[in-house]
Amino acid sequence: EAALPPAGADEGTRALLGQIAAARATLALTRYDVAAMLAQSRRALEYLRPGQLFLRANAHWTLGYAHLLLGDRAAARQALTEAITLSQAGRAVFTTILATIGLGNVQEVDNQLYEAAETYRRVVQLAGDHPQQIIGEAHLGLARALYEWNELEAAERHGRQGLRLAQQYEQIIDRYIVGEVFLARLKLAQGDVAGAAALLAQTSQSAHRHNFVHRLPEVAAAQVLVCLRQGQLAAAAELAQAYPLPLSQARVHLARGDPAAALALLEPWRRQVEARGWADERLKGMVLQAVALQAHGEKELAARLLVEALTLAEPGGFIRLFVDEGAPLAELLLKIRDEGGRKKEYAQKLLAAFGEHRAAPPSSVMLQPLVEPLSQRELEVLQLMAEGLSNNEISQRLFLALSTVKGHNQRIFEKLQVQRRTEAVARARELGLLA
Repeated sequence: EAALPPAGADEGTRALLGQIAAARATLALTRYDVAAMLAQSRRALEYLRPGQLFLRANAHWTLGYAHLLLGDRAAARQALTEAITLSQAGRAVFTTILATIGLGNVQEVDNQLYEAAETYRRVVQLAGDHPQQIIGEAHLGLARALYEWNELEAAERHGRQGLRLAQQYEQIIDRYIVGEVFLARLKLAQGDVAGAAALLAQTSQSAHRHNFVHRLPEVAAAQVLVCLRQGQLAAAAELAQAYPLPLSQARVHLARGDPAAALALLEPWRRQVEARGWADERLKGMVLQAVALQAHGEKELAARLLVEALTLAEPGGFIRLFVDEGAPLAELLLKIRDEGGRKKEYAQKLLAAFGEHRAAPPSSVMLQPLVEPLSQRELEVLQLMAEGLSNNEISQRLFLALSTVKGHNQRIFEKLQVQRRTEAVARARELGLLA
């Protein structure tokens, strides 16, 4: 570049400068250097000839990802759509795949889960005999959609496939971090809290070691969920404060029994994401705000807000977004179902999903009068124990290994300071932990 004459010298020089700028934009993407991505992408599009379809497609792809990282999803969608059009015209399959994955990412954060899943499936078909690492992102996208639809086995298959492909980059690119965080969240949903904690500890160490700072907040957000399930409130609070994680910080306030503090965080956050058009964050915030309102004693307002959230969520088929909130959310859904109304059927569908995974009775972890609260899974085991189910029956009902059920029993006994099942059930009823 330094050896070239000034940019205006001739068309060939301008085209070569455009090619260099497109390469610089791609390198900037690997570092999440958004300013350089924007500047170099625009420079490439200024200098490249109209007929340089492959390079122009590549520049639109990096421009789209820059907009996505900045949170301008409409601009991202426009740039990525243009990248797909140009790459298809230029028969640049590799760039078509990259841009199509980007479009799937935009559809996903816009809560268009069915469209995103179809886009990711199209990527897998497009890849064909091309290097397989690039479709790892599509498998992870499919895994996230399947998880949200509560198809956990299929989600795990795609998640593991995505992680295997991401690991082929030999840890020079951060995509394996995304895969590990997803699988940790899946373990948490399956009740394997210890497994999730171990995986996230490994992931956090790796992210720090390779200086993948862009991924540290999502690792921390997942670790907050694990810490709260383990009753480690101090650790959860420290992680939530280490990064700008308002939803995680609100969860910590709820776990401490301070819904007013949680609401003070959630209301301005919701206004902010609504103004920016962030559909995914808006929906997450509304669901958590409904839980906080209920904990604050504002049950009617909580129910109205949840109905609004259900209206936004139903077109995408969201299930785990609600189920993962546990018993307090189930209690609100029962209220909506029993009162009838426009979201009665959807509420019933979600309650059926709670039944599949045996949500705990309507007593929140955050309100437990214990030094070390029972986790959501431990509450589920305790409820089944109270219903007289044997360890084998609990194992079958919750799809857990028998040894895992026995481990949950032991931790329940320790936390309740009892020696046997009958004492655990009696003690739990005294503390209001059982319906």
